[in-house]
Amino acid sequence: MYNVSVSPHIRDKSSTTKIMLDVCIALAPTLIFGVVHFGLNALFVIISSVLSCVISEAVFELITKKPITVFDLSAVVTGLILALNMPPDVAWWVPAVGGVFAIVVVKMLFGGIGQNIMNPALAARCFLLISFASRMTDFSVDGVSGATPLAVLKSGGSVDLLDAFLGLRTGCIGEVSIVCILAGGLYLMIKKVISPRIPLIYILSSALFIFIFQSAASGVPTWQFMLGQLLTGGLMAGAFFMATDYTTSPVTKWGQVVYAVLIGFLTAVFRILGSSAEGVSYAIIISNLLVPIIEKITVPRPFGVKKKDKKEA
Repeated sequence: MYNVSVSPHIRDKSSTTKIMLDVCIALAPTLIFGVVHFGLNALFVIISSVLSCVISEAVFELITKKPITVFDLSAVVTGLILALNMPPDVAWWVPAVGGVFAIVVVKMLFGGIGQNIMNPALAARCFLLISFASRMTDFSVDGVSGATPLAVLKSGGSVDLLDAFLGLRTGCIGEVSIVCILAGGLYLMIKKVISPRIPLIYILSSALFIFIFQSAASGVPTWQFMLGQLLTGGLMAGAFFMATDYTTSPVTKWGQVVYAVLIGFLTAVFRILGSSAEGVSYAIIISNLLVPIIEKITVPRPFGVKKKDKKEA
């Protein structure tokens, strides 16, 4: 006898809470390194960001009389990713404001987890960059300011690639140590939380477009400049922790390829041709908004349907 049931016919033991816990574990090395490298204020920024996201979600659901979902850890992940993108010496209330915006405006007003049209943490970072530009671009540590490696590259200078790889530089709390970011990304891939498709294609396409645009801009492209661009700023963290967000990235394989190449192209445009040294956050959220179109043009042909009949199907 056959048991005929409705789909889904293939079930998995994964749950939102388990996936989010894995993401928290993957983020831990780079955030811990940020606290050790930059000092105690970085820890206060992380705590403020996470508490703001969790409290905002709980309060919103209490007011709107919806089920409390903070225990699925999605709000915690949003807070951690937002903290990852914050300057180490920023005032504690700045990430708190960003957390409220990320959860209430970008996530809950669109229907909650799985309904938002862009990455909440990155949208909040862009909101903070516009609202508090001076605070969000001040990378001083213990009162001592210094240019970020991306700013140095933008002005025509060079950076020590080994220091950039190890994290011995200035920048946002969770973006400085490439070693820790790669460790977290590798953990997510081993646990099959993310596919290597989007991160690898994004990194490779960024390298290609940066090399092309730098050639056009200066006529003297260098491998050191390209590697410096890859190893500094938020590119690596964006590749593994932000561009791979389930809700705001395509589900089709070719869609993921197009999506990753688009982010790489926009990142190169903003960094090389734009006035700002960084551009990862804007590149990802613009690509997030184009995901419905990308999925529409990359939807696979249904099994048994001829190519000429695909449109009708």
